[in-house]
Amino acid sequence: MKGAAPADRAGKYALVERERRFLLAVAPEMSQAREVRRITDRYLTGTRMRLRRVDRPAPVHPEFKLTQKVPADRPGPVQGTITNTYLSEAEYAVFAVLPAAVLTKTRLSIPPLGIDVFNAPLHGLVLAEAEFTTDEDMYAFEPPGDIVAEVTDDPRFTGGRLVRAHRADLISWLDDYGIKIDPGHREP
Repeated sequence: MKGAAPADRAGKYALVERERRFLLAVAPEMSQAREVRRITDRYLTGTRMRLRRVDRPAPVHPEFKLTQKVPADRPGPVQGTITNTYLSEAEYAVFAVLPAAVLTKTRLSIPPLGIDVFNAPLHGLVLAEAEFTTDEDMYAFEPPGDIVAEVTDDPRFTGGRLVRAHRADLISWLDDYGIKIDPGHREP
């Protein structure tokens, strides 16, 4: 990438990101979740940066962070490196005016998974993620039985790709895994 960090500095403050992603045919009931968060991700145009706003039920204040994800040079559960900077609301506002593609979703925390239920135009997509601190835990993980397919190695189901997807793309991609969604279906 043009303008990337020098090789000797890339990742100095970054952590290895290990996650596995899974498709579900339907979203679980919100009542099953330990926590429900509304997430707005702004993928800043021309960068590897994501600006995130996380809203929780009152009285908890929103959380804001700026994330840089540097992808691994190969597909798989080691996604690459990730660096997070937590921001104040005023700092978030500085970045929020930059050009970006926006993705919104509701995250249901149902351990050991975070389950994302996407808003339009990706409504109907239910994507579960499990994050790990070690390679051993990552490879030993047995997903729950309601998983349709693991899509860890499918780059179409990464946030950076989903944010650019159109409704027709999603319908086709899910069809590849045997999931049929109504082209006009909207989540409540």
